[in-house]
Amino acid sequence: MRTLRRLKFMSSPSLSDLGKREQAALDERGTQQRRACSNATWNSIHNGVIAVFQRKGLPDHELYNLNEGVRQLLKTELGSFFTEYLQNQLLTKGMVILRDKIRFYEELQRSKAHHGAVVGASEQEETFMPPPLEDPELNINHPYYDVARHGIIQVAGDDNSGRKVITFSCCRMPPSHQLNHTRLLEYLKYTLDQYVENDYTVVYFHYGLKSVNKPSLKWLQTAYKEFDRKYKKNLKALYVVHPTNFIKILWNIFKPLISHKFGKKITYLNYLSDLREHLKYDQLNVPPEVIRHDENLRGRQKGKLPPVVKVPPPRPPLPTQQFGVSLQYIKDKNKGELIPPVMKETVSYLKSKGLQVEGLFRRSASIQTIKDVQKLYNQGKSVNFDDYHDIHIPAVILKTFLRELPQPLLTFECYDHILGITSVESSLRVTRCKQIVQGLPEHNYVVLKYLICFLHMVSQESIYNRMTASSLACVFGLNLIWPSKGPASLSALVPLNLFTELLIDFYTNVFNSRTVPGEILP
Repeated sequence: MRTLRRLKFMSSPSLSDLGKREQAALDERGTQQRRACSNATWNSIHNGVIAVFQRKGLPDHELYNLNEGVRQLLKTELGSFFTEYLQNQLLTKGMVILRDKIRFYEELQRSKAHHGAVVGASEQEETFMPPPLEDPELNINHPYYDVARHGIIQVAGDDNSGRKVITFSCCRMPPSHQLNHTRLLEYLKYTLDQYVENDYTVVYFHYGLKSVNKPSLKWLQTAYKEFDRKYKKNLKALYVVHPTNFIKILWNIFKPLISHKFGKKITYLNYLSDLREHLKYDQLNVPPEVIRHDENLRGRQKGKLPPVVKVPPPRPPLPTQQFGVSLQYIKDKNKGELIPPVMKETVSYLKSKGLQVEGLFRRSASIQTIKDVQKLYNQGKSVNFDDYHDIHIPAVILKTFLRELPQPLLTFECYDHILGITSVESSLRVTRCKQIVQGLPEHNYVVLKYLICFLHMVSQESIYNRMTASSLACVFGLNLIWPSKGPASLSALVPLNLFTELLIDFYTNVFNSRTVPGEILP
């Protein structure tokens, strides 16, 4: 009896543990499957990237299958596990392996190219680290002077749709031990915060990013997280100039983790000349190192240095031309009218139908539509903005007209005077603005008064349209005044925008003491 009891007693625990053991076995098999799946995915990614840098290439169908495999995996119950795996393994340990492999093949390629004269000249570039780009207009009291003095980030006018263009130049980045990358991220956000409420464009010059000045992967992860929807929403285009194979392949690999909508905003440009199709290239402050690199790339492609491009002589303007000609030309061709027809018509339309439209002047419009409207005006044909069903089209046309004047409405002569507005005591700034405006040529004064009167009306409806005098100044500052040579520096934007804001806010005080015969107001 005692033996039987013992057997019965011993058999009971084993039966009760059976379910637990089966579950543990299932869990273990699941873990093994996840590990195997992750290892297989990592190996395929690793081998794919290395194949590209070994010049073996990666067929389109293999890249497609790789991307689709990752997408499908993310949709399964292993999705969260795989995402964590990518973050913890691929972006840390895996990238170290890739970095070492890439460095090896880059060195191998350099040693082979050393025998070529053109390539040899470019190799001298590779070791050149430019000094800080000192901006004479940059105040040492700038909150980010330590970063801003390098000229890494610049604001370079507008693109073809009237959107602000912000450039990021990797070749201006000093070695990592000389630059606080946390401060760089803060400065980038500080700059973008001035424009994220409006549509804007970013041009990224990749050339010059080397191991000595490259931010860490952890910094890149932090940067991507810091730039939330506020920054991504109104970013309409990101142009990556001189991309490397490394950027392209990584983009394809991580495409499943990045929104499709954001991905459509990215455009790769192999040469600087490609930028001309999208924005006003002459307004860009392209670093000389990037220009030399671009010339060498073209020289390698053709086997010789690029020939000098002959620019055809400019065509004489049409008698009805409105864009790209002087105020005097428009006046002479329109029976002496002081206000250009395109300004009068756009302001009149916006005054009647757009004063309470939220975000007026912030939004862009179709590039092709803007070109079509410009063509109609230049040919002397009538334009009915009701046909386009978009209130932002006349707004963009008005900004485009101002931006394409041969000389800014506030004239080149006033540029340095306007920059000095920040050094004037606050209580005297309106008086100083009035003095500068009073010194304008008569025709410029009349057109400026007409425009600022309208912008003052817009600011008075800011409770509906969200366009305060400060917001309007950010949009119109560089459309009213710019330097005679090159683009305005980032530090110049503060006085330029402040001056414009004062004009709008204190319109009556600034313009009340001078009246020109024949002037009209909106």
